[in-house]
Amino acid sequence: MTPPDGTAGGPVAVALGGGHGLHATLSALRRLTDAVTAVVTVADDGGSSGRLRRELGVLPPGDLRMALAALAADDHSGRRWGELVQHRFGGTGALAGHAVGNLVLAGLMEVLGDPVAALDEVAALLGLRGRVLPMSCDPLDIEAEVTGLGTTGTGVTGSGAPAALIRGQVAVASTPGRVQRVWLRPERPRACPEAVEAVRQADVLLLGPGSWFTSVLPHVLVPELREALITSPARRIVVLNLAPEPGETAGFSPEQHLAVLSQHAPALRVDAVIADVAAVPVPERLHRTAAAMLAPGGRVHLAPVAAADPADPDMTVPRHDPKALAEALGAVLAEWDGDTGAGAATGGAERRRSNPWP
Repeated sequence: MTPPDGTAGGPVAVALGGGHGLHATLSALRRLTDAVTAVVTVADDGGSSGRLRRELGVLPPGDLRMALAALAADDHSGRRWGELVQHRFGGTGALAGHAVGNLVLAGLMEVLGDPVAALDEVAALLGLRGRVLPMSCDPLDIEAEVTGLGTTGTGVTGSGAPAALIRGQVAVASTPGRVQRVWLRPERPRACPEAVEAVRQADVLLLGPGSWFTSVLPHVLVPELREALITSPARRIVVLNLAPEPGETAGFSPEQHLAVLSQHAPALRVDAVIADVAAVPVPERLHRTAAAMLAPGGRVHLAPVAAADPADPDMTVPRHDPKALAEALGAVLAEWDGDTGAGAATGGAERRRSNPWP
């Protein structure tokens, strides 16, 4: 496992998130630096992760597993073990739907009694470039205030619409209503000390992309982690999603993603916002919203970062292309005059694509 201290070359980068969004960020970062730490949300309550969490009381391992796989060594051993931990059992028995890596992590957490030690063991097995850490060593729950679910609710929002309380990551992510705000249970969860220290020691911090309310925002709802994000001397980058997600961000514009981040962490200032150039229908609105949370000298960077559609290379899908995202990140880092040791990135060709935002 490469120590995430910058000695292997490149800036010390910490990416915070979960699921496929964090996987994309990590896949991009590893093209720029060997010093990458992933800080991963631990509120998943669905699928294999939810089953293991309920049955064993361990951290939900799925998002942690995906981050490990994203940073696995690019050699025969790393690729083989990476493929294995991602393998999911089929059939109809007790193992159906479980990923091998989820079971390995759950077993190691029980044997070692320490989720960080368990993650480090699997990281060594995968020849990891960097480190994977949970944002908290305790499983957490997400609660949300949601409007638009009908007349039954627990209160009324400022707009007068009835509000309902929804609990659980899967329920929040799939709600047909409109999420107004989210919080965690317990209300003031303990942060993983190693994650807090990683944020404090970083050169570059990245938030997003990913499920905004359930994978990105939870990191600013852990008090110690939020404080570290705000006070760290690192540069901060927000990577916006390519399209609104059905459920939690249905109908959201790019600038609304920034607005709710600012709502949940008003003191947070960022140095760069990266968005896909074709996913921003009104750039002026995004620039205006970003101005409220940009640090002095910070700005919005529009670049082609969406993956090509396999069925039509001239079109794109709402998924970040790691190479294109690495180019955009590299250009941002280079613009900061090499403060983090990153080299300049080459630009990617524009591709014709449809606008996914309403």
